[in-house]
Amino acid sequence: MEKTTKRRGFVMRSLDFIERVGNKLPHPVTLFAIFSLLIIVVSGVFSSLGVQVDDPINEGEVLQVKNLLSSEGIAYIFQSAVSNFTGFAPLGTVLVTMLGIGLAERSGLISAGLRGLVTSVPRQLMTAALVFGGIMSSMAADAGYVVLTPLGAVLFAGLGRHPLAGLAAAFAGVSAGFSANLLLTSLDPLLGSLTQEAAASVNPEYAAGMNYMMNYYFMFASVFVLTIVGTFVTEKIVEPRLGEYKGAYKGDVDYLKPEEKKGLWAALFSFIATIALVALLVVPSWGPLRGDGDILEAPFFHTLVPVILIMFFIPGIVYGIITKSIKNDKDVANQMSDTMATMGAYIVLAFVAGQFVAYFNETKLGIVLAVNGAELIQNLGFDSDNRMMGILLILAFIIVTGFINLFIGSASAKWAIMAPVFVPMMMGLGYSPELTQLAYRIADSTTNIISPLMPYFAIVIAFAQKYDKKVGIGTLISTMIPYSIFFTIVWVAMLIIWMLTGQPLGPNAPIEYMG
Repeated sequence: MEKTTKRRGFVMRSLDFIERVGNKLPHPVTLFAIFSLLIIVVSGVFSSLGVQVDDPINEGEVLQVKNLLSSEGIAYIFQSAVSNFTGFAPLGTVLVTMLGIGLAERSGLISAGLRGLVTSVPRQLMTAALVFGGIMSSMAADAGYVVLTPLGAVLFAGLGRHPLAGLAAAFAGVSAGFSANLLLTSLDPLLGSLTQEAAASVNPEYAAGMNYMMNYYFMFASVFVLTIVGTFVTEKIVEPRLGEYKGAYKGDVDYLKPEEKKGLWAALFSFIATIALVALLVVPSWGPLRGDGDILEAPFFHTLVPVILIMFFIPGIVYGIITKSIKNDKDVANQMSDTMATMGAYIVLAFVAGQFVAYFNETKLGIVLAVNGAELIQNLGFDSDNRMMGILLILAFIIVTGFINLFIGSASAKWAIMAPVFVPMMMGLGYSPELTQLAYRIADSTTNIISPLMPYFAIVIAFAQKYDKKVGIGTLISTMIPYSIFFTIVWVAMLIIWMLTGQPLGPNAPIEYMG
């Protein structure tokens, strides 16, 4: 028992050290500004050295690092400043979804719903429910970041628990468990199409037989395993380390008043009706959001942000009308305006972060890192006839992918770069494209929550600062590291068991490639 206590004490001290060091970093706005300047300087150095790689997508072409210190590069910096900001991927997603969420919050719907929830759901199941909900939120693409992470904090506060533990549990589910789901999501056809295209360069016939459910069996099982792991980490490591919450918001829970119960029922019925109307746009073959082909390729998967806005907006208005918190259209406009007023800090951060991401893409430094990482694995010389060496090869691939994920946040963008390199390479070694894609998804998901360059990292910090103004990059990273470590260990262990037993990863999706 004494040995366990000392070991755990060392872990806690290590996390405290990470937090102290991380919190000494500059403000995220300053940090992204520094990173942007570094990218400009590094691009000049690499360009002068003639650094280049073979284009992994367009055969026969060479990619060179673009020099942002050149006349052309400097012109790009000034000409693209506005478009870099407005084109920053999370900006529109956050602001649009917050319009609907903000109305639902300020009308009182979210508060009443949470109070009803915390008085009806058993306390011991709350953490698991939050992690599970975060994992399943990938059905709504990236919206889980801006919906569930703040709700997790409020929910825990309402239970008298530390709100940052609730935020961390939700963030872990949404981000570290991003690829897992009980249903297919937009990520499956997005990555699957890139995998099929890469496999077709080696064996078109094999690629034609692949399907978007190639990782479904594994990801289905992962939902339950990761829920258990996330619950354990939250209750046994993260929450004890955070200690008792002593902030201003105590999260006292009041029982619902009759008008609030009436408003909730009305909001629920309106929510169900809204879902039914959206289903009519997607499910029938004539639905405008269905498209002409497979439902998994329907335009609906590209309209989830406005759909989420509507899903919160309509019930929020209905609840407000019933409870008299909304009396006219002016109240609706004012409540939405108040929500946007609270997003000022994020908008400033989005401007600087948008420049950094754009510079990184423009200079091609991300592709250089990805290609060099691929060559590193190719030069390791693993023996494909040895099953254990094959496992080591997959582990090496996961490590390289996780490292690259610290620099390139977009899952689809990274896979568009890596799939043409890694899928054919692994097929040549006797491993299926389905397995390569699965290993990629594990590495991509588990390292999201510890990368300050992940686009939604800044908004999570902003949510956390509502409860503790001192929260910085170090605080969030040190809080999320246990999730990243445990999720990686358990997920990799699952993958090893799958490989050793030879179980299919999905329908007609083997571990080995026999072509």
